[in-house]
Amino acid sequence: MRSRFDEQLKLLNAALIEMGASVEQAIADATQALINQDVALAQKIIDADDIVDNKEKEIESLCLKLILQQQPVARDLRLVSAVLKMITDLERIGDHASDISEITILLADKPYIKKLEHIPQMAEATMKMVMGSIDAFVKMDLELAKEVIAYDDKVDDLFVIIKNELISLIKENADHSDQAIDLIIIAKYYERIGDHATNVAEWVVFSLTGMHKNISIM
Repeated sequence: MRSRFDEQLKLLNAALIEMGASVEQAIADATQALINQDVALAQKIIDADDIVDNKEKEIESLCLKLILQQQPVARDLRLVSAVLKMITDLERIGDHASDISEITILLADKPYIKKLEHIPQMAEATMKMVMGSIDAFVKMDLELAKEVIAYDDKVDDLFVIIKNELISLIKENADHSDQAIDLIIIAKYYERIGDHATNVAEWVVFSLTGMHKNISIM
């Protein structure tokens, strides 16, 4: 029975890694499309969002089969329950990559009012968080999960910098308002991606300790 559970768990880990890689690539592509004002790439990201959605359904099905067929207890049940929570956040990350791409298409017909300096830094930080959280789960690495959670401060700090810079541009020239607001919204989407990656890492902590945000659940 245990060997069967372990085999199914390997399939679950592989599917989760694949989903994590897909959303990481979506973030990278969305950022490239934004920087280069590449409408075709932006549309490709939007169209590919179904891949992430389907992967979520696949993993959800694997989790339910593990619960119903293997009847896991204690730590194993925490692990499967955590995955069910994690894939919701990963799916939302994919959605935000699409959201960014939709705004990219709207902004593609005009030059940017400023060089996109800190937004790519936010993107890089969030990709690091996404893959770090998945690695922490697969390796059952509590310290790595905690590092991901702490790293969210970097994303938050970058958002504040971007927001303040763009607000200053609006004050200097009201004609910049529309694009500046759109860029702030994009930065907010990256900030939310960081939040979702943090959530994933927090569910990793739960799977290992039974604690979620310092509250004992099971």
